[in-house]
Amino acid sequence: MSSKEIERKPAKGTKRATLRTISELTGLSPSTVSLALRGGERLRAETYKKVADAAAQLGYVPDRAGVRLRTGKTNVIALVLERTDETIDFARYLIQGIGHAIQGTRYHMNVTPEFGPVVSVESIRYIMENKTADGVIITHTTARDPRVQLMMEHDFPFVTHGRTEFYSPHPYHDYHSEEFVRLAVERMAQKGRKRVMLIVGRESTYNYHTIVTTFERHAAKLGIETQVLSPKVDRPAAAEMRQFGRDVAQLSPRPDGIICDSELRSIFMIAGLEDEGVVIGRDIHFICKQTSDMLPALYPSIDTIEEDVFGAGMELTRLLIRRINGEPAEALRTLGEPKVHWRD
Repeated sequence: MSSKEIERKPAKGTKRATLRTISELTGLSPSTVSLALRGGERLRAETYKKVADAAAQLGYVPDRAGVRLRTGKTNVIALVLERTDETIDFARYLIQGIGHAIQGTRYHMNVTPEFGPVVSVESIRYIMENKTADGVIITHTTARDPRVQLMMEHDFPFVTHGRTEFYSPHPYHDYHSEEFVRLAVERMAQKGRKRVMLIVGRESTYNYHTIVTTFERHAAKLGIETQVLSPKVDRPAAAEMRQFGRDVAQLSPRPDGIICDSELRSIFMIAGLEDEGVVIGRDIHFICKQTSDMLPALYPSIDTIEEDVFGAGMELTRLLIRRINGEPAEALRTLGEPKVHWRD
């Protein structure tokens, strides 16, 4: 059983609880109490429980400045969260997953949002130079992501939600996009679709090239004509995305199947297709990557392939803590498998 540093403010007028007061209450030495609160592995389970119960009873709050001075550690994980307009509830589910994973550990989370149109290294540089976290999670990686390069050069613990093209291995957890595309293309073939369009966003990401390459390879094997479009729309929820759907509906020849890697793009694009009289499922078979319950609620007959963003947050956290603890990067690379929802 692992210990948990329970942060609870002491009652007004009471003396702040310390390692020594926990030691006096439990009858354990201050060094044993300290080891238990840090999650040391040499203690018995009952010792952890005894210390954790006493810390909760006394309202013990760790002195983070003191911890940093003694160990050089902050006990903080930093999430540098890039703008996520393309994915419904991505940030919420990811943060919830990270929060769930750090329960029962000594770690806490700081979130640094990034709103710029291009990847910036400044947030990463600030964290490293000021030692505000023990490790970093970043999202939406590019092929030669400068943030990854900076952290690798300084041997700073990090994990990415997404892969890169760097030769040197680094920890990552990524959605298995190749499997997503394979499942979608095979489903189109089962439905007898011959002209399939792939709608995929943000050409700058590594994920874009992975999806496009896999799509064209599997479609060629099945004799499916392909077209790839990346809508030049800054905000997928804007009216322009609905207009994009109208434009696709007027193409000649029009695709009889569409695969889209964004739930938010899909919702507005489907609305545009329907504006032009397209019947989804009859005229065009639509398959979308799902990250929330919104699209199935609006269009319950549409096929989706789910990404578990909450689970991704948990896995990213586990990988980062293992990296902070010194495990090699090449052992810390995992993929999240898609979950199909075929709605015949």
